[in-house]
Amino acid sequence: MGTPPRLGKIQLQIMQVLWERGDATARQVTEDLERRGCVLAHSTVQTLLRKMEAKGAVTHDASERTWVFRPACQRSEVSQSVAHDLLDRVFGGSVYGLVAHLLKDNNTPPDELRRLRALVEESEKRAKESPGEGEEE
Repeated sequence: MGTPPRLGKIQLQIMQVLWERGDATARQVTEDLERRGCVLAHSTVQTLLRKMEAKGAVTHDASERTWVFRPACQRSEVSQSVAHDLLDRVFGGSVYGLVAHLLKDNNTPPDELRRLRALVEESEKRAKESPGEGEEE
């Protein structure tokens, strides 16, 4: 698949249900969303699933008369696409701006800060090992 489709907030919640379940009927999606505090009319969920299928985010199989939906893209693909979109649109491509905003406005637990430090160190190590764009080896 090429670029993952752009999905709205509710569509991403539907994808979460499908990624966790593997597949589900529209009724099962509606019930799972309701358990998560997102109450939508069943007809709305059906409409959203059809729109998501048109975008290439989900696919379906007809099991007897009931459609069973499943994700057509990986969680990691969509997460990466959403993160890059946020980074570009809101923070002008600045990773520092995004991370600084998140760290400043959230009470980040110490274990997550340690994991972030490890990621930064790993990224620095990779940057030293491979020349950047425009540099000669």
